[in-house]
Amino acid sequence: MGFNLWRQFTLVLTAVVIGVPLLVICWSVLQLLGGGDTSTLTHLWATVVPEYIRNSVLLLLGVAAGVISIGVSTAWLTTACRFPGQRFLSWALLLPLAMPAYITAYTYTGMLDFAGPVQSTLRDWFGWGYGDYWFPQVRSLSGAILVLSLVLFPYVYLITRATFIQQSATTLEAGRSLGLNPWQCFLRLALPLARPAIVTGTTLALMETLADYGTVQYFGVTTFTTGIFRTWYGLGDLQGALQLAGMLLVAVILLIFIERWSRSQARYDQRSNRPAPPFQLTGWKAIAASIACWLPLVFGFLLPALQLASWSLERREVWADSAFWQLTFNSFGLAVLAAVLVVIMALWLAYGRRQLPTRIVRTSVAFAGLGYAIPGLVIAVGLMVFLTTLDHGIIALSKAWFDYNPGLLLSGTLFALLFAYSVRFLSVSLQTINAGLGEIRPSMDEAARIQGYSPLQVLRKIHLPLLRPSVLTALILVGVDVLKELPATLVLRPFDFNTLAVRAYEMAGDERLPDAGPPALMMVLVGLIPVILLSRAMLKSQQSALKEQEFVPVTA
Repeated sequence: MGFNLWRQFTLVLTAVVIGVPLLVICWSVLQLLGGGDTSTLTHLWATVVPEYIRNSVLLLLGVAAGVISIGVSTAWLTTACRFPGQRFLSWALLLPLAMPAYITAYTYTGMLDFAGPVQSTLRDWFGWGYGDYWFPQVRSLSGAILVLSLVLFPYVYLITRATFIQQSATTLEAGRSLGLNPWQCFLRLALPLARPAIVTGTTLALMETLADYGTVQYFGVTTFTTGIFRTWYGLGDLQGALQLAGMLLVAVILLIFIERWSRSQARYDQRSNRPAPPFQLTGWKAIAASIACWLPLVFGFLLPALQLASWSLERREVWADSAFWQLTFNSFGLAVLAAVLVVIMALWLAYGRRQLPTRIVRTSVAFAGLGYAIPGLVIAVGLMVFLTTLDHGIIALSKAWFDYNPGLLLSGTLFALLFAYSVRFLSVSLQTINAGLGEIRPSMDEAARIQGYSPLQVLRKIHLPLLRPSVLTALILVGVDVLKELPATLVLRPFDFNTLAVRAYEMAGDERLPDAGPPALMMVLVGLIPVILLSRAMLKSQQSALKEQEFVPVTA
C-alpha cells in the first residue's frame, strides 16, 4: 500500500511540474480577478487590446470559414464520389500538414510581392510600371486567413472524412431511393450527421491559429501572440505579457470547451460497418470534382514546395556550408533529445495511469496533456516567470551561503527549451502511447504479476516490445513538432544557439527569402514523415472498411 501511495504521489508530482507554466498563467489571472495591480492591463485595454481582439476574432472567423469549406467539400468528394485521381487525392490532401504556416507565408510573399515572379511577369507582359495596376496585398489579414486555411484544412478533412466513411449506408441509400443527387445527399443527410466531427476538426484548426506567431507577425497582423511578444521583448514588460497570455489562455479554454461539447453530441452521428456505394461521377462533374480537390493541394503544398526547392537551388552553396549543417545538427539533436524525454515521461504517466487508475491520477495525467492546446508563446511566458523566480532564489541562497553568484542556471538555457517542449508536446506522445496500451489486454498484466513480475518488469519485458510501433510513432511525431516549433524556441533558446526554424524566421524577417529556402525545405522534408505515416494508417483503415462488403458504384 505504501509503495502504491508513493507511485501515486510521483505521478501527480510529474503532472503538476509539467503543468507549472499553465498554473503560473492561471495564477496571474486569479490575482487580477482578486484585485491585483491592473494598471498595466488598463493601459493595454485603452491602447492595443481592442485591436488584438478584433484581428484575432476576424482571423478565427476567416480561418473557420476557409477550413470548413475546403476540408468538408474535399472529404465528401474523396469519400462518396469516384472521379479521376480520387484515390491519390484521398491521401495527398494531407500533405499541407507537412508545411508550417509561417513557411507557406514566406513562399507566397516571395511569389506575389512586387519584386516576385508573378508581378514581374505581369509587368513584362503588359509594360506596366509601379502604380499602373492593382494587385492584392499579400501581407494582410486576408492573406493570413488564406495561408492558414490552406495549411490547416487537413484537420477538418481528416476527421470529417473518417466520419463520412463510417456513416450508415442505410441512411444514404434511403436518400438515393428518394431521388436525391450527390449534392442533395451531402447537404440534407451527410453534413448534418457529420456536424460534431466538423466542429472538432475546426476547433483544432482554430487552436493552431491562435497559437500561430510566425505567419501573423510576418504579415503584420497584430494578434494576441504578436502582442505578447511585443509587450515582453519590445517594451520589456513581463507582467503585461503575462496578462495578455492569460487572455489568450481563456480563449483557448473556451475553444477546448466547445470541442468537448461537440464530442458529447456525437450520438447524432450514425455509423455502420457497411460503406455506402459511391457516386460515379462522369463528364463535367468528374472534372469539377477533380479540380476542387487539386486546388487546395496545389496551393497548400505543391506551389510552396516548388518555391522552396527553387530558392534552395539558388542557394545551393548553402548545402556545402558547415554552418548550415551545424544548424541542422542543433535542430535534429534538440528534436531527438526532446522526443526521447517526452516519450519517457509519456510512458511513465500512461503506464502509471494503467496501473493506478484512481481519480487523482487520471485527473493529473489529463491535466499534463493540456499543453498541446496551449500556444507555445503562452507556455514560454509562464515558464520564464517560473524559472526566473527559481534562478533568483538560487542566486540569493548561493550569495548568502557561499558568497558566490552562479548566474542564471535555468532560464535562457537548453533546460528551459526542453521543459517547454515537454509541456507543449507531451499530449501527442501520451495519446499515442495510450492507444498502444489500450490494445494490450489487462489479463497479460495479471498473468505476469501472478508469476512474480514487478510493475517495472511487466513494462520492460511485456509492454515495451508490444509498444514498439507506438513508441516509434510518438518519437517521430514529437521530433517533427519540435523541429517546426517557432515561438517557444525564439523566446527560450540560449543566445548562442540557433535552429532551422529560427534561421528561416530570421532570414525572412530580413527580407532574404531565398536564404530562408534551405532551412525551410529541410523542415518540410522531415515534416513529410508523420504525414506519410498518417496517410498509410488512413488507407489501411479505409481498405479494411471496404473489405467488409463489395459494392457497386452508383452513376451520378
